[in-house]
This record gives sequence, C-alpha cells and structure tokens, in this order.
Amino acid sequence: MSTIIDLLGTQAGYYLDHVCKTIDKKLIHIPEPNMIDKAWVDSDRNIRTLESLQALYGHGRLANTGYVSILPVDQGIEHSAGASFAPNPLYFDPGNIVKLAIEGGCNAVASTFGVLGAVARKYAHKIPFIVKLNHNELLTYPNSYDQVMFGTVKEAWNMGAVAVGATIYFGSEQSRRQIVEVSQAFEYAHELGMATVLWCYLRNSSFKKDGIDYHAAADLTGQANHIGVTIKADIVKQKLPSNNGGFKAIGFGKTDGRMYTELVSDHPIDLCRYQVANGYMGRVGLINSGGESHGTSDLHDAVVTAVVNKRAGGMGLICGRKAFQKTMKDGVSLLNTIQDVYLDPSITVA
Repeated sequence: MSTIIDLLGTQAGYYLDHVCKTIDKKLIHIPEPNMIDKAWVDSDRNIRTLESLQALYGHGRLANTGYVSILPVDQGIEHSAGASFAPNPLYFDPGNIVKLAIEGGCNAVASTFGVLGAVARKYAHKIPFIVKLNHNELLTYPNSYDQVMFGTVKEAWNMGAVAVGATIYFGSEQSRRQIVEVSQAFEYAHELGMATVLWCYLRNSSFKKDGIDYHAAADLTGQANHIGVTIKADIVKQKLPSNNGGFKAIGFGKTDGRMYTELVSDHPIDLCRYQVANGYMGRVGLINSGGESHGTSDLHDAVVTAVVNKRAGGMGLICGRKAFQKTMKDGVSLLNTIQDVYLDPSITVA
C-alpha cells in the first residue's frame, strides 16, 4: 500500500478517501471471486462460454479475484507498427508480446490474428488469447476512421482463443454497420463457447466543441457502454472519463437533468461509476484503458486509473503502450504495480 500511496502523492487522499454519494455501491455488482455464479450463471451464455470467462478470471496474478489485467497489443495496426514499436523494437516479434503478458502476470493477452496466430501452438494453452477481430488500419490516405474485419470468429476459435475482441466507433458514420457486424460476430463467438470483449470507443469530429473534447465524456461513454452490453459484450473496454456533459454541449440525444446532478459528480470515481452503471450495474465488467505512454509519469498515471476503476466498481485495467514501450523488466514491473492495486484489500469500492 505504501508504494501506491507514494505514487499517488499529494492526490492520495483525493482518490483513496472519496465516498461515492451518487450511485450507491450496494446497487452494483462488485467484482468478487465467484463472478460466474454471481453475474453469469442465470444468463443465456452457454456452458462453454462460462468456461471461457472462468479461464479469463482464473489466470495470472489476479486469478479468481474477480478482477482482470489484460495486455493489449493491436497498436501496430491502429497506430502504425513503427510508431508503436520504435521505443522498444523487441515487440515487433509476437513471441515477446506474449512473453510480456505471461511474465507480467496478466489474465490474458489481446492482439491481432497475425500476432497470436504466429505463436498460437506455443502459447495458446499457457495464457488466454483474446483475438481482436477488427481494426482501423492507418495506411488509407487520407486517413479514414473505420473498423474493418480482419478475420473470422472461426479463425480465432481454431487458434485456441478463449475470447474475441472488437471495436465499435460509436457516433461515427460507419457505427451502425459496425454494430451489425460485431453483434453477429459476438453471437457466433458465444455459440462456439468464446467470451466477448468490446472496445466501446467514440469517434466523431463534432464531439469536440468550443475547444473541449467530449470523446471521453461520462454521459457519452456511458451510453456507448450501454449499447455495447446490449449486443452481448461480456466485458466492455472504455476510456476513463475526463469530463461530462457531452450530450448537452453538442446538443443531441436525450437527457435527464438527474444524469448530471444525482447520478454523477465531477469526481473521477463518480464519473467512472456512471460507466459501470451503464454496464448493467457491473454485471458486465468495465475495464478502463491505460492510454498512451507519457514516459516518466506512466506508473503514476496507471495507478491513478486503476484506483479510480477499482473504487468505482470496475473490473480491471487493459494496459498496453505504457507496458510494451518500455524494457521487458520495466513493463513487467508496471503491470505488477497495476495488479497490486486490485490485490490490495485496503483499496475498497467507494
């Protein structure tokens, strides 16, 4: 705990002592060791899917706590391989990506068909694979922000994956097509007994208004999460909220004043709890993204995100660039420090 407090510095009390007075923690499904029985046994997920979810929950340093730590490495397509791996060319090699996830004590590794397929026979039985089905490739000029399917659910199943992942750019011109594609893919994945993870991201130039970026607004990201769980994501990935009031600022959608006065405050933990609530009050676990690497502040930033997520009632962190854009040793240390937040019983749900 002392290391976590040291990393939080003068903000320790702000994050660790906060009491949530918006959505009461008694209303949410807080992650715990028997999450399958608590959240999923009454659902329509088949037995094989429940086994796959248990494989995710039951691996790594956070095994059987109800929390997850996932290493995602699809940035070679999403942000270009050169830009992503220049800080540490070691990770051009798929074997080192999986090795980092294993040595870092992660529950699972999420990556592309190519990366995981290249080492599937060696590693698929050693750590759960989450195969990312679609990507926004960066080579089209001018850049077009769309998610395109790169392979099939059956391919992921054949390589031994326990789950598939996908991104939907909610709010984009292509979002309705992506919703249909991903919902159909998730249905087939469940039929084959795989779990589903959805990156519920927003993408629309109009979501920036008067110099303020609302792509991570609590009200907009919360609604993205709610659509994501509607198409049967078993876990949703979302950026940590950075503000609120996107619907009102941009002037669209439908709102209720209580969304901004009773269900949230301006505290990061309360903003994140609103995201949790939109995932069926935590039945579908919320994992927040670690975000890009900023160098020396990465460890502090990652711990803040983990503390906010855990105290809000989230399920864990999915951290990529902050880990793989460092040496293997430092990447493992960062992942372990994030996991220590979830292993620390003194850091409770607010």
